[in-house]
Amino acid sequence: MKIALLILEIIIAIAIMASILLQSGRSAGFSGSITGGGEALFGKKKGLDDMLSKITGVLAVLFMIICLVWAVLV
Repeated sequence: MKIALLILEIIIAIAIMASILLQSGRSAGFSGSITGGGEALFGKKKGLDDMLSKITGVLAVLFMIICLVWAVLV
């Protein structure tokens, strides 16, 4: 049980880092380098940023819950 929670926590931590890096910030971040010049032609995709923001929030809540469960078990 403890090992499964630890593995799940590591996977969620990596997913949080990926979702944060994919979000565009003030300087367009990592997602700006992926889309390249496409934004100039087609406009910025705001829906993707909203979706990544929600995913980051959900993953953060899951990470906190797993940390609390881990603290109780150990």
